[in-house]
Amino acid sequence: MNFSEFAAAGVGVLADFDRDAAVAAGLSTARVRDLARVHHTYFGPTQFTRKQREALTAADGMPVDQVVLIERKLTAVGDAAERWRIRLDLVRHRGSYRALTKRINRLIHVPVSPPKPACRFSRSKAGMRTMIVTYNERDLADLEHLLRQMITSDNPAAAQMAEALFTLLRDGDSLPHAHPRPIILVPVDDHVRIHASDGDGDEVTLILTDGTTMTGAEYLRHEFGDTLEVAAFHPQHGPVNLYRTKRLANTKQKTMSKLVCPACAFPDCKATAATTQTHHIHAWAHGGMTNMDNLAELCPFHNGVNADNRNGPFGYIDNADARIHWIAPNGVEVPMTTPGAMELLFG
Repeated sequence: MNFSEFAAAGVGVLADFDRDAAVAAGLSTARVRDLARVHHTYFGPTQFTRKQREALTAADGMPVDQVVLIERKLTAVGDAAERWRIRLDLVRHRGSYRALTKRINRLIHVPVSPPKPACRFSRSKAGMRTMIVTYNERDLADLEHLLRQMITSDNPAAAQMAEALFTLLRDGDSLPHAHPRPIILVPVDDHVRIHASDGDGDEVTLILTDGTTMTGAEYLRHEFGDTLEVAAFHPQHGPVNLYRTKRLANTKQKTMSKLVCPACAFPDCKATAATTQTHHIHAWAHGGMTNMDNLAELCPFHNGVNADNRNGPFGYIDNADARIHWIAPNGVEVPMTTPGAMELLFG
C-alpha cells in the first residue's frame, strides 16, 4: 500500500477490526477506542440495518480519520435515529477535514457547560512544569492586565508574564518554598539475599554470605549513616523497605510504592504519583495481602476499571519479576510509561 492508498483508505478496511489485535500492534488506547466505535457502527448489530447499509455505501472512499471524527462527534447525540440521520448526511461529505469539522458543528449542537474552577500541574519535563488555571474570566482578565503592566516589548510576552507572576507570588513570602524530600535508591548487593523476619514482616533481615545477619535498617545505617532517607531494592524481589530514624508503617509502604510507580501504572496515563491511589495487584477481596510485592500506584479512574478478576475489558496490573506491567486483554505485557526505581536501578 502506497501513501495515497493509505490516506484514502475508507471504512471498509475496518471490516475485520479486532480490538485485541490493535492493542497488541501498539496502537494507543484512544485510537483503539475510536476505531472500535466506527467498527461497531458500520459492521456491528443494529436495528437500523437499512441505514447502516446506506451509510456504508456512502462512506466508501471517505478517509478513516474523517469517519472517526464523525463518530466521535455523534456521541453527543442521544437519540439513535437522529444519529443515523446526521451520519447519513455527513458521510456524503467530500472535502477537507477542516470543512467536515465545520459542517459537523453546524449539524450537531452541543450545549456548552462552563468549566469548573481548577488548577492543574503537569509532570516535570527538562526541569520545567506547566500550570493550567481555570477561573472566573474577570479575575483572570484583571491578573493578565496587571502582568502586562510589568513587562516590556523587548522580549516575548509569555515568558515575561510567567516571571512577573512568580515575582508577585514570592513578594512578601506569600508563596512559601516547598520542602523536597530526597530519597536515595539503593540496590541491595548480590551478596545479600532477602529473608523475612519472624515478626509481622514489616522489617527485613539480610543474610550475608559469611553467615552473619543484620536488619535492612542496620545495613543501610552501616553504609550511609542515619542522615539520608534511603530506600533499598532487590533486583529480583523488588522493594525491600524504606528506613529512617523512626518507622513509617503504612505511610512507608505508600512511599515505597510511589518510588516503584512514580506515575499511574496504566500506559500513557498522565497522572503522577502525587495523585494516585495505592492499589492491590491481587485484590484484597480475593485474598491479596498489603505487602510491598502486591502494591502498585493507579489513578482513581484506572484503579476503578482495573479487573480484580483479571478478565475485564481494560486489562489488569501485574508485577512479573518485580517490574510493574499492564497486561492487555490479549495477554500482552506493557511496561509503565514512566520508569520507576526497579527500572532505574536494574534496567
